[in-house]
Amino acid sequence: MLRTVAAVVMDGLAPFEFGVICEVFGIDRTDDGVPPIDFLVCGEHPGEPIRTNVGASLIPEHGLDALVEADLVAVSAVTTRDEYPPRLLEAIREAHARGSTLLSVCSGAFLLAEAGLLDDRPCTTHWHHAAQFARRYPRARLDPDVLFVDDGDIVTSAGTAAGIDACLHVIRREFGATATATVARRMVVAPQREGGQRQFIALPAPPNRADSLQPLLAWLQDRLDQEHTVASLAERASMSERTFARRFAAETGTTPHRWLTTQRVLRARQLLEETGLSVEDVAHRSGFGTAALLRHHFTTVVGVPPKDYRRSFAHR
Repeated sequence: MLRTVAAVVMDGLAPFEFGVICEVFGIDRTDDGVPPIDFLVCGEHPGEPIRTNVGASLIPEHGLDALVEADLVAVSAVTTRDEYPPRLLEAIREAHARGSTLLSVCSGAFLLAEAGLLDDRPCTTHWHHAAQFARRYPRARLDPDVLFVDDGDIVTSAGTAAGIDACLHVIRREFGATATATVARRMVVAPQREGGQRQFIALPAPPNRADSLQPLLAWLQDRLDQEHTVASLAERASMSERTFARRFAAETGTTPHRWLTTQRVLRARQLLEETGLSVEDVAHRSGFGTAALLRHHFTTVVGVPPKDYRRSFAHR
């Protein structure tokens, strides 16, 4: 169970990505039903300011010794450099060896790789740094296209918004769908994006908000148990199928079919966690129709079959 989160800071820290970690793990939301988290900001020299990459300073209250007691060590984005503090790298290695889960946001993956913890492991970082990362750490199995990679005890994410996705994913993994929805709602973000979506898209989002597909997406969220086709959705959006498919990819970074499948898996996860419905009923209510189809897609996205997932998370 996630009880203590240690956020690592060093010179060159990116305040926005650090703020994402603070927002998700550092704010007390127990009044909203989210389990308490002891949040620690840790640096090599506690009580001394570190310089951020925007000309401001931040003072960590805790030293690196606190890392080894943390359930999660979160490494924010920092300015990339030729060398990283040896003591910091050793503290991260030691925390991981003692059982801490590691989470990196954006270029924070460079610290994990420099510590030798991403050798032969799947991972990601911001697409802008991908070529540099691949040259420097050829043993890391970098996927430069996805939002985040969950490899069990190490979670790596791309930049900024993808860091929010990864942090919320950890909340969901540890505390379940309801806590995730609570945190996301307070942050005014949607807890819907899964790690396999693309980091960036070639087509620009529509400049006119009146053209947004958000009303359609909200309508779909309430009707996941119904059948939908690209043709029917395009008709509802008053677009040709080709234009609709382009616009959908521009706004969501994925295809209508994949988006619907992901939403249905998310709905199934919530039902498995919060209800005693049979797997067959969960399949119907989430829009998969049959337990076999639910098992196929659920296992592909989540990594375990629905019944195994329920055994692990229903009590939460």
